[in-house]
Amino acid sequence: MSTALLGLDGVSKSYGAVAALRDVRLELRAGEAHALVGENGAGKSTLVKILAGVHQPDTGVLTFDGKPLVLGNPADARAAGIAVIYQEPTLFPDLTVAENIFMGRQPRRSLGRIDHAAVRARTRDLFDRLGVALDPDRPARGLSIADQQLVEIAKALSFDARVLVMDEPTAALSGVEVERLFGVARSLRDSGAAVLFISHRFDEIFALCQTITVLRDGQWVSTDAAADLTVDRVVRRMVGREVSSLFPKQDTKVRDVRLDVRGLSLAGWFQDVSFTVRGGEIVALAGLVGAGRSEVVRAIFGIDRYDAGEVHVDGRRLRAGDTDAAIAAGLALVPEDRRQQGLVMELSVERNQTLPRRWKLSTAGLLTGKAERAAARTWSERLQVKTSSLRAPVSTLSGGNQQKVVLAKWLATEPGVLIVDEPTRGIDVGTKAEVHRLLSALAADGVAVLMVSSELPEVLGMADRVLVMHEGRLTADIPRASADEESVMQAATGVGR
Repeated sequence: MSTALLGLDGVSKSYGAVAALRDVRLELRAGEAHALVGENGAGKSTLVKILAGVHQPDTGVLTFDGKPLVLGNPADARAAGIAVIYQEPTLFPDLTVAENIFMGRQPRRSLGRIDHAAVRARTRDLFDRLGVALDPDRPARGLSIADQQLVEIAKALSFDARVLVMDEPTAALSGVEVERLFGVARSLRDSGAAVLFISHRFDEIFALCQTITVLRDGQWVSTDAAADLTVDRVVRRMVGREVSSLFPKQDTKVRDVRLDVRGLSLAGWFQDVSFTVRGGEIVALAGLVGAGRSEVVRAIFGIDRYDAGEVHVDGRRLRAGDTDAAIAAGLALVPEDRRQQGLVMELSVERNQTLPRRWKLSTAGLLTGKAERAAARTWSERLQVKTSSLRAPVSTLSGGNQQKVVLAKWLATEPGVLIVDEPTRGIDVGTKAEVHRLLSALAADGVAVLMVSSELPEVLGMADRVLVMHEGRLTADIPRASADEESVMQAATGVGR
């Protein structure tokens, strides 16, 4: 076996009393894609930040080509040939694609002026190597997440990166975009780069990677050839136990209609959308990316004002574009983008949890820290939120625990109708099972659950009915007994309309 290109040995990192990594080892080899898996809070993000030079380990050593490596900052990581592609790229929106790639390193003319023609030419060469067609002069603003990630990969190539770290790169991508990204990753791997791939999607891991390393509770558990593993074996190592059922669907008593949507339309996004959700039901809203699902639920909740139609909750008509009225009527929305729409990242865990009900917790208009903490503790314990302190910024939590905080925030309002948009995107298999169990228990208690999901196994495993959207219109209402991958995808692609 070839010598490791990049190695970590005995790496540990703590934040105060919380040990994020303990004695972790990892070896990345040239020409190999290596998966790093683990539950949220297992230490994956901390390890990535160490490789990116953002954080430095407390103990342990890094080596590159067999020589000791010290990364004091991100510039050191880039100089060493390590590039990190994050789930949410950070480009300068008002600069062109080419300017983003060569920011601070633009080729110069004789008098020190930027050679814009050379910048564009080099950018085209990079895109040719990646096999993608992007205009170097296009502004970064408005690029899809997939194209933004390709720009970041092109930037990595421009640094002659030999190690590419891909942190949840496919979480917000469609199937076609994932295949394009994988084609690029395979090309880089086959050209001799070492690829570290972090994902919760096992089909992607086994399709791309030759080696899989498992972390649990900040510690190394195992490293094996992917060919010697199965999904069940990996899951057992990740969670340290058997996951009895990823989709623990309960049989429930279906009750009266709680959410009634009639002829909802918003020009350019969706047309004439009508459906009902009864108490005790979990209804999935399925469809391809861009079908209008998230736009529909945002309109129902009052974030966006619709052009025509009506929304009724428990028989009461809601005013369009009025989120306060929606919340007062017993409606709750867990949004797709938890960081941008579901949380205030700078605020504490307890403050985020109590935001929608601060007035209820106040006495004579004043909310004490003691009352806020007590209210937040109840749901933190029920959902097993892992945090060093309820007063810690929610930004310090793992993705799965951030999702639990968003759920806790809205469940504490005791909603009659709960809308969850991509409730398990970017969270580990153990937390997914917990979220599914929670949704099933809520339905059993009479809550009407409307779930937007792009994951067909989740749709088929949890829904009593599947509503399918295609190009802004509802194309099917499929009962659980008749729902399968073929029927849902036919409706989602407009086949047989």
